[in-house]
Parts: sequence; C-alpha cells; structure tokens
Amino acid sequence: MDRGLLPPGYRFPSEPEMAAKFGVSRETFRAAVKKLEEEGKIRVQHGVGTFVIRQLDHVPSNLNRLQSTSEMLRAAGLQESDRHQTVRHGECTEEWAAYLNLKAGDPVVILERGRMADGEPVMTSVYILPKSIAGRSFDSAAFSGSLFQFLEHELGITIRKSHTEIKVPPASDPYVKSLAVHPDTGVLLMQQTHYDENNFPVFYAYDYFRNDVFRFWIDRMR
Repeated sequence: MDRGLLPPGYRFPSEPEMAAKFGVSRETFRAAVKKLEEEGKIRVQHGVGTFVIRQLDHVPSNLNRLQSTSEMLRAAGLQESDRHQTVRHGECTEEWAAYLNLKAGDPVVILERGRMADGEPVMTSVYILPKSIAGRSFDSAAFSGSLFQFLEHELGITIRKSHTEIKVPPASDPYVKSLAVHPDTGVLLMQQTHYDENNFPVFYAYDYFRNDVFRFWIDRMR
C-alpha cells in the first residue's frame, strides 16, 4: 500500500487465503487487519470484503500514534541534538505517585533534557522514573536519542502506550521561558504516563513543545 502496489479499491482475498499466504493463524491475520483499519489504510465491510482506501498525507505528529521525540524530529527532516541533560535522584511527589503506582517519598530518578533542532531549542522534557525500574542506568550508560530505545536496549522495557493530558502552560513556567526564543513562540505541554506491554506505568513525563516547530493532529471520526 505504501508503495502503491495495492491501489485504492483493491479487494483483499478471503481471510483463510491471506492467513495461508503469510503462514500465520487466522487470529493473527485478523489482528493485523484490525491494526490496518485503525491506521486508516483499509475499510472492512462485513459480508462484502476488505478494501484498500485512499491514503491521507503523512502527518509526523499525528497523536493517534505514540512516537518518540527523536522519531518526530527525523520525520520532519530536522537534525536533532541534546541542548542539555541532567540526571538526579529524588523523592516521589504526591502528583507523580498517583500516576506511577508509587507512594509519596519513594525514590525516583529525574531526567531533564533540552532538545535542539537545526541549532535552536525546540523541546524540553522532564522524565520521572521509579528507582526500582531505572536503578542507576542513567548514571553509568551514555544516553542520547530516543528514551524509548534506551529503555528497550538497556532495561528490556518496551513502551507500548501513553495516557496523555494536553495543556497550555502559563508564560511564567520556566520551561516555557527557555523555549520562547521568538516573540510569537507558543508552547504546548503534554503530561504523559507511559506504560509497558503489561500496562504497568514505567515513567511520567512533562513534555514541552514549541508550537511553531511541532504541529499535532488527531483524526476524529463520526
């Protein structure tokens, strides 16, 4: 579909035929079809068939898909670099405890990162991870690029989804001030709890995005 080999209107063979073609169970193929339908690539008409539909233009920051900041910057054709990075150990606050299944005062690791693209600051993130998960991984291992990949490679943890609250932070927020490099620069804040494959909370994040660099979209259907 991405290469245009299966044009809009193409009707897939039956489910048993496709499962046999790829050497998978019908349940596995059915799950793949459901995923493609959720991504807006196919239309399933029960009793009629499964059809390829016209693809919308690719939007790098579509909120339907969980992406790391590194992925979004690369998709936008921007050269990423870290502006600054600090790691410190602290105690869990009441706010973080509610999202991370911890108690206030439990040990946490706090990672703060400033991100740049094409020589300008574009994003700041504050990540809070339970000490029971992070240990001292961020003290001993060089960390750059995607946090998702770091967690997967260093700790064997795969992030599968996030629960996200979108806010407009006040201009007095110090992270907003650090990103306001132009008079008309606005900042969007996402407060996110990230979960692993077992729906266990792995880290909480405050992600500040410059709105003149990042544009976020979500598809709404009726």
